[in-house]
Amino acid sequence: MLRTQLHPFRPRLLDTLKGYDKARFLADLGAGITVGIVALPLALAFGIASGVKPEQGLVTAIVAGFLISALGGSQVQIGGPAGAFIVIVYGIVERYGFTNLLVATVLAGMLMFVLGLFRLGALIRYIPVSIVIGFTNGIAVLIALSQLRDLMGLDIAKMPGEFFAQLATLGGHIGSFNPWAFAIGVACIAGLALWPRLFAPGKLLPAKALAVRPVRLASHLPAPIVALVTLTAVVWWFKLPVETIGSRFGELPRGLPSFDLPPVSWATAQQLIIPTITIALLGAIESLLCARVADNITDFKRHDPNQELMAQGVANVITPFFGGIPATGTIARTVTNVRAGAASPVSGIVHAITLLAILLAAAPLASLVPLAALAGILMFVAWNMFEGHQFGRLRRFSGGYRTLMLGTFTLTIVFDLTVAVEVGLVLSCVFFIWRMGTLFSVKPHLPKDASELPPGVAAFDLYGSLFFGAVGKIEALPDELPAGTRAVVLDMHRLVLMDTSGLDALEQMHRTLQRQGIALVLANVNEQPLSLMRRSGFEAVLGADQIVPTVSAALDGATER
Repeated sequence: MLRTQLHPFRPRLLDTLKGYDKARFLADLGAGITVGIVALPLALAFGIASGVKPEQGLVTAIVAGFLISALGGSQVQIGGPAGAFIVIVYGIVERYGFTNLLVATVLAGMLMFVLGLFRLGALIRYIPVSIVIGFTNGIAVLIALSQLRDLMGLDIAKMPGEFFAQLATLGGHIGSFNPWAFAIGVACIAGLALWPRLFAPGKLLPAKALAVRPVRLASHLPAPIVALVTLTAVVWWFKLPVETIGSRFGELPRGLPSFDLPPVSWATAQQLIIPTITIALLGAIESLLCARVADNITDFKRHDPNQELMAQGVANVITPFFGGIPATGTIARTVTNVRAGAASPVSGIVHAITLLAILLAAAPLASLVPLAALAGILMFVAWNMFEGHQFGRLRRFSGGYRTLMLGTFTLTIVFDLTVAVEVGLVLSCVFFIWRMGTLFSVKPHLPKDASELPPGVAAFDLYGSLFFGAVGKIEALPDELPAGTRAVVLDMHRLVLMDTSGLDALEQMHRTLQRQGIALVLANVNEQPLSLMRRSGFEAVLGADQIVPTVSAALDGATER
């Protein structure tokens, strides 16, 4: 009986705490505080953009961020609400309601945990890169589109979830354009782009200015925090007529909400199959892609994909009980964590504690934050997500690659991620089968001496894999034989694989040749095809003496006939 070995639940934190010392703790402390400050405006922005309250984005960053770091399989990955989930969460809330979003997130968390438990984390890597690029760029476009309302200060009570409906709503309310909000949003985008360049050697500031201590200290401040604080101060000081978090959502509560179970029933769960799969699929892809990015920029031990999936699953099961939204690994915060000097998952735990401390101490101040500034932050996130250069490179690749990438990109925008990935995977399978089918070939055997080929004997070389996508080339072979053929020799030395459809085609060919009085001889049969022939009984039907070790032996046997 075949048994599947389950993956042991062992967080990377347990391994990194061996020999943990003060120096590593101080490195993690500094990195965690830095990432916590960076995560603050992003968590608020992701919550609002997802169609929920800003505090729910913060709660997700705190609870899920803590659990993903404490239980995950990566040494430096930071978890929380992600830009890739904005469109998905907004659509689920619009269609099913917020309560059902919580239920779908819990179910998705269970599914992710099971994937990791049964060691299926590596399967996520088999998704073609063309599909990943396509849906990532599609999500970037949708994030940017969803932020135009707040960026331009349009008077729209509620944005629809569908792409064309959003375009129509934006166009219908363009008359309510608020120049003050637009100026704040543009200033935020410009600040985010210029702040890192301001302190880069040889860029905007002279070398002498960069050596001044206050300037050096300012260079360590995260650009989103600088933009958020300065623009909030400008709006408050000049009393600009723009919408803020407080004017739309009220004051943020201090502390985490109480632990509450969302109502779950079998009838509800059946209706949420598609949202559940969408959240689980996107969460798994994003988290493992993020972990791979972290592996490439650090010298730490590579992440454990199955443990990471289990940790993501636990986080997405527990976070909704506090009113949080789906969470996954986040590339921007993870890279910030690495660059800030993180040494272990402790930095991610510190990041969550930092966010909690900010929520407890400064929640009322968040009500003053202008929504246009948060929209500017998300527009900048969308710009960084969008890989426009990939479209310029399309001409270098095959038609299949172009079809997969452009198709996934278009379907993500027009429909949703689930449809895009499903169609993309089906198309990728079709293209793969077609490509593998073209690699299989049947060519006439050309001996060194033409006299070696006896009269009435036709010999062919098989190349590649004889599988269901290539059987047509074998089925047509009997019709191509010249008159007077009494034996067919197939050299299978270069046939590396044969499936049951290929075997069936070979059996059909044998029966066809047998009716015509033509013998079939197989030479140089590799281990896998030969094993299949024996197990299926075809070797006994053909005759063991008809399967020979070399083409020369086959030709000698055919001559004796």
